Amino acid sequence: MNLRTPVAAEDLAAVRQWFDTLSKHCRAVDYEGARAIFADDMIAFGTFTDFMIGRELAEQKQWRNVWGTIREFRYDLSKIEAIVSADRLTAVGMGVWQSYGFHPNGDRFDRPGRTTTVMGRKAVGDPFVATHTHMSLFRGTPERSYGNFAKSEVEP
Repeated sequence: MNLRTPVAAEDLAAVRQWFDTLSKHCRAVDYEGARAIFADDMIAFGTFTDFMIGRELAEQKQWRNVWGTIREFRYDLSKIEAIVSADRLTAVGMGVWQSYGFHPNGDRFDRPGRTTTVMGRKAVGDPFVATHTHMSLFRGTPERSYGNFAKSEVEP
């Protein structure tokens, strides 16, 4: 039995746009800019805090412990998958990322992981906003990166 509704091309593009926007904000260590793609009352799981309710808590407990310590965070947008509700107002997006972390001695390591995001929007055609995120590193990947990059030192 198949339960998934086929995903309209423009909805998949909107989900992929959300992931691309997150990547850009993460690489730029742009917490303020990223806030717009997350609901104020979002719920999240992360590496440093098991269960977070609210965007502010996710930013403080998760984003600020990661974004400035890693480099080259990006999703392969061609491999983003989505499930979209029949009314096209809710979506679940799934993607795999790649980034680089840094050991305490400064040596770089591959830091791959995956994300599942639940998104909503008020009208078809509006951009999606995340209401839930669950990001996790692949098994065997060190949980902590020790890079220390100021916003002025980040990549484009």
